[in-house]
Amino acid sequence: MVDKDKVMACGCEDGCSCAEEEADFLTLEFDDGQEVECEIMGVFEFGGKEYIALIPDDGTDDVYIYGYNETSDEEFELIDIEDDDEFSRVVEEFEKITAEE
Repeated sequence: MVDKDKVMACGCEDGCSCAEEEADFLTLEFDDGQEVECEIMGVFEFGGKEYIALIPDDGTDDVYIYGYNETSDEEFELIDIEDDDEFSRVVEEFEKITAEE
């Protein structure tokens, strides 16, 4: 679980100082035991659900997208998106959001 307050996007207008703040990270552990440190890019809503975008610190240009569920005021869980159609729609929405920025 990760501290929720460090995940939420600031929502500020252009020119805010939020971009100058230190990035927040979490460590993903995969089924094979491999661990990857990831920068938390942000949380976004789509289709009545919340999703989180993570940038792995592995030298690639990949972005990991997971379902996001708050379990308390201080913690959340990541949920694998197992439905291929849902995943495709979420990735398309993510690309629209990042293109606007």
